[in-house]
Amino acid sequence: MNKPIVALIYDFDNTLSTRDMQEFTFIPALGMSPTEFWTTCDKLAHDNSMDHILAYMHLMAEKAKEKGIDLSAEALRKMGKDVQFFEGVETWFKRINDYGDSLGLEVRHYIISCGLKSMIEGCPIGHEFYNVFACDYLYDDKGQIIWPSVAINYTSKTQFLYRINKGVEDAGEHKKLNMYMPQSERAVSFENMIYIGDGLTDVPSMKLTRSRGGYAIGVYRQPEDATYLVKEERVDFYVQGDYREGSDMDIAMKAIFQKICAKLRFKELSESSFNAAKK
Repeated sequence: MNKPIVALIYDFDNTLSTRDMQEFTFIPALGMSPTEFWTTCDKLAHDNSMDHILAYMHLMAEKAKEKGIDLSAEALRKMGKDVQFFEGVETWFKRINDYGDSLGLEVRHYIISCGLKSMIEGCPIGHEFYNVFACDYLYDDKGQIIWPSVAINYTSKTQFLYRINKGVEDAGEHKKLNMYMPQSERAVSFENMIYIGDGLTDVPSMKLTRSRGGYAIGVYRQPEDATYLVKEERVDFYVQGDYREGSDMDIAMKAIFQKICAKLRFKELSESSFNAAKK
């Protein structure tokens, strides 16, 4: 019998990594400060009524071209190696996988991020994810950027929750995603999803996950960073960015796993009693 699947779905920047991924290698290579780069990005978006994600992708491409910086997929993967993480992140995956296994659960880790897919894939934990949904570029045969191929913002993040739910994980496949699928055929129940994020871009995904019976965990560097997540009841737990064993994150995640197991056991016993009564 297959184990029930539990999906841990992470934002990336300031949830797993300590800063926005572009701030470790790319922005310093431009000779700009993070504040200068993001302020320029905000102005570009505002002046052109432009989606902020498309604005930063455009600005990266233009600034890289001006400075002669390679922005091919392979170059972005190499930049990803410099990304730094909160304490405990690099050992988190094996520990939580082993804990899930001890409870009879299959744990899958996903990324849904407004950051860059290639950079995430190339980072030290890139191999830990079952799938990475993030922004990407379309390249020509010389590795030069032609156009954004995927741009994920705060509302489009929710699309990928449905992709995980239905097992339709090819971002180019839309027909199957939007067609009716019986609950029994879906890959991961929303009730077995845990969304982990740090701020405003995560709110729609947190709300959707929780409204369908799943869970959400808010991550902070300082407690006052995003208290609206608590005040507006967007999360089940609000914890510091610390993934070490025994941390609040570790305790919260294990508590959610235990609740998922209890609900699965309850359902199993209930169905068993009904089946016995029918005989």
